[in-house]
Amino acid sequence: MTVVEERANVADAGSEAARRAMIDSQLRVSGINDPAILAAFLAVPREDFVPEARRPVAYADRAVALGDGAVLSPALTYGQMLTAAQPSGEDSVLVIGAPGGYLAALAEKLAAKVTLVAATGDWAKAGEHSLVLVDGAIEEMPAAMADVVAAEGRLVTGVVERGVTRLAIGRKVAGALALTVLAEADFAAIAAFAARPKWSF
Repeated sequence: MTVVEERANVADAGSEAARRAMIDSQLRVSGINDPAILAAFLAVPREDFVPEARRPVAYADRAVALGDGAVLSPALTYGQMLTAAQPSGEDSVLVIGAPGGYLAALAEKLAAKVTLVAATGDWAKAGEHSLVLVDGAIEEMPAAMADVVAAEGRLVTGVVERGVTRLAIGRKVAGALALTVLAEADFAAIAAFAARPKWSF
């Protein structure tokens, strides 16, 4: 994942013009065209979810460092997630965040109910939801993930495969998650979901 370090050449952070520029130059050109999803990006100020010192680069087409190893993924990554997820007004959404606040705010514009739980928190006790969004990439899928996805519900997440992060969507069928990898995507790996060390002799 590439993290932006310097001021980007974008419209003034915090303005509607900056959000429109992000939509036109990062999302639409990459095939993110669902009107409801684009309206969510327009309505949610991305700079509100980064430290004050990082606001000038909030709308860059890169991840933004948030401190303590956390990052805000590029807008395109969230656009890809929401396009795959297709949240509706009937969905109860669980966002497992690292940190997840921006993704949860976008989902709130599209779904009936959104709950945000930290990746390091007690997400496994959050109950069942029709849609689970993981803000980051999972290297080893926790068995408890199936417990928070309702029957016939879906999971949208990043996954780590041989060091490459990809977007994946899962469906819960007969009590188990079936995961389909869709495409490469720019996620940060979530330390809490890293693979456990394997020993060999």
